[in-house]
Amino acid sequence: MALAVLRSRALAGLAAPEVTVEVHLASGLPSFTLVGLPDTEVKEARDRVRAAIQNCGFEFPQRRITVNLAPADLPKESGRFDLPIALGILIASGQIKAPDLDTYEFAGELALSGDLRAVRGALAMCAAIRQEAGPDHHLARAFVLPLESAPEAALIAAMTILPAQNLLQVCAHLAGRELLESYAVSPAPSFQHYPDLAEVKGQAQAKRALEVAAAGGHSVLMSGPPGAGKSMLAQRLPGLLPPMTGAEALESAAVHSLAGTFRLAQWSQRPFRSPHHSASSAALVGGGGTPRPGEISLAHNGTLFLDELPEFQRGVLEALREPLETGQINIARAARRAEFPARFQLVAAMNPCPCGWQGHPAGKCRCTPDQVIRYRGKLSGPLLDRIDLMLDVPAVDEADLSARGDGESSAIVRERVTAARDVQIARQGKPNARLTPDEVDRHARPDEAGAALLKQAMAQLALTARAYHRILKVARSIADLAGATQINAAHVAEAIHYRRGLAD
Repeated sequence: MALAVLRSRALAGLAAPEVTVEVHLASGLPSFTLVGLPDTEVKEARDRVRAAIQNCGFEFPQRRITVNLAPADLPKESGRFDLPIALGILIASGQIKAPDLDTYEFAGELALSGDLRAVRGALAMCAAIRQEAGPDHHLARAFVLPLESAPEAALIAAMTILPAQNLLQVCAHLAGRELLESYAVSPAPSFQHYPDLAEVKGQAQAKRALEVAAAGGHSVLMSGPPGAGKSMLAQRLPGLLPPMTGAEALESAAVHSLAGTFRLAQWSQRPFRSPHHSASSAALVGGGGTPRPGEISLAHNGTLFLDELPEFQRGVLEALREPLETGQINIARAARRAEFPARFQLVAAMNPCPCGWQGHPAGKCRCTPDQVIRYRGKLSGPLLDRIDLMLDVPAVDEADLSARGDGESSAIVRERVTAARDVQIARQGKPNARLTPDEVDRHARPDEAGAALLKQAMAQLALTARAYHRILKVARSIADLAGATQINAAHVAEAIHYRRGLAD
């Protein structure tokens, strides 16, 4: 009778709880049993592990093999447990010796040849190992994983990453014959070339609103005819945002690692996600039997662009209401719960009517008033109430199109946005869009003239309490761009103007 105990990691949202892989070999008829709430992918490890062990030149034990993945009540998914299971069988059968087994953690999917394939969530697993070690960096276990997963895992500082290409290399390392080399290469932050705002002809008001939105992290809804430049403007918002901090870059990378979409070239780049209007609620906010991050989480610390907003299903749009307020999404399933970050900047675009030409100088629109009402009625009041800036983006005339592109570049606007954002972080520790009502009273109180103007707007426009606070947040961002410490009537007037995009 023989027993081997190894350490690995599961995934539960952004968390990566430790999993103990216990392999027991006993006498009896040959069998291979996996217990510990494994899903289908984990159960299939039996065939992958058997073939990998044999193709690497080892003998697969013809004994009663029991593999327990503890804790038993934690669901286990994906093929990341292949490597520790295979090693456990080889150690328990005495084919390899591993005296310092407790100083390592293992994760990796095995090919039938014994090669190691990349796994999802390497960054999250590595971060969990580092966090559990606490301030004593040297207490963290070394992490053995596939070579393809090493670059993202190495983004976590003060960690020992041991990448391997196949099962044989790991066995040789554990036996002390040929040690794996530690992987310590991490990318230097770089600023990607985003589409330039100077390429957008005309639309001075929309560009100004986009600058205000970038400065305070506000959400935007643009309404205008086809070809007015709504998509072009949205695609240029990431280039106006301040460079990501180290913590923001790690958060975004961890989410993409969970989804299996992280690429090293994306490091420190603001995400830009643009799902099609046929996307389901689970695709947008996340979900599935094993909860995965959705588009709003993949856009964390970046931009989520929803084109043709009224064409999305009503239930899909309503699912955005909570994360727009809280900056996170909680997904509950019968057997699993997961929480993902979702601090994204929403930029939405829509046509003014079903045909798209209402208000066009050429008079192309043939929609009836009832059709327009039904079209706009697809967007609920509570959802629109959570959008900070609403813009009319008119058609661009021929004079603007033929003019030379001498507008401000994204780099120039980004300097002003970064300066305004730095003021906000120094004053309140967060962008203006994330201020609580109490913080709005402390940091966004207008002067007497501004307060009087806002009171008048509340009465005439029938604004809600949420709209009241959002106007003050936008006014605070406008004042920060202007370098003003006090919000005045001009700042409030501009902020009120941005709430009237769909009023007519």
